[in-house]
Amino acid sequence: MSKKLTTDSPTVFEQIKQTDDAGNEFWSARDLAKVLEYSEYRHFLPVIGKAREGALNSGQEVADHFEDILDMVKIGSGAERPVESVRLSRYACYLIVQNADPSKEIVALGQTYFAVQTRLREIEQMDEYNRLSTEDEKRLFLRHEMAKHNTKLAEAAKDAGVIQPMDYAIFQNHGYMGLYGGLDARGIHKKKGLKKSQQILDHMGSTELAANLFRATQTEEKLRREEIQGKAKANTAHYQVGKKVRQTIKELGGTMPEDLPAADSIKKIEAVKPKQIKGKKS
Repeated sequence: MSKKLTTDSPTVFEQIKQTDDAGNEFWSARDLAKVLEYSEYRHFLPVIGKAREGALNSGQEVADHFEDILDMVKIGSGAERPVESVRLSRYACYLIVQNADPSKEIVALGQTYFAVQTRLREIEQMDEYNRLSTEDEKRLFLRHEMAKHNTKLAEAAKDAGVIQPMDYAIFQNHGYMGLYGGLDARGIHKKKGLKKSQQILDHMGSTELAANLFRATQTEEKLRREEIQGKAKANTAHYQVGKKVRQTIKELGGTMPEDLPAADSIKKIEAVKPKQIKGKKS
């Protein structure tokens, strides 16, 4: 690519994104290898291999995310020659950064960026979500998703050693503190003018719910992927994920979650649209 890349923020991954004639986004494996600071492309190939396996094990159609292609590279005097590469989907990039060298700062940035962006794209591509036209409908949908993933997060935390209700409350607070710039549940209540009896999640708009959904899903994955054991390590993991999601929101120019206004209780919406609620909230 001709333009100079800056690797000090997740936006570098947007800089190397390409779009085909049909408007589909994709990334070149060779471009991604350079950004992730692999000195030679051949050293990057095993990482792509592990990512392919991850897609296969997740029940994905590998060909939908990894397509072998030829890239044209300059060899001097304006001449070019074709070299083997792979056309990658956003999901493929997500799997790749999960398997790349974690000691590199740019890899850590990529893990956060693609985790958040992949989850956002999954939500956007859900047929059910795309049929929603109002903020209330989106809140209902995301609140239900949050309930499902909070259950999965609780199971992952329990497997990590977070057993007692008080321990789980502390675990949850660590996630909030990472995402909300140091504010725990009590601090969030105070910041947003909520009563002690009011559930924070019930008073979030769709944007804030989405941020917390990212936090929950990525923490669950981290706990299981890294086989984290012990309350202290689980708490630290939850805090780190929350903080990374916060950093990504900042890099993308979003509003910090603590600065988003509290919404009316979602229970009022439920009373009007009970058929849109699919199961009990957690």
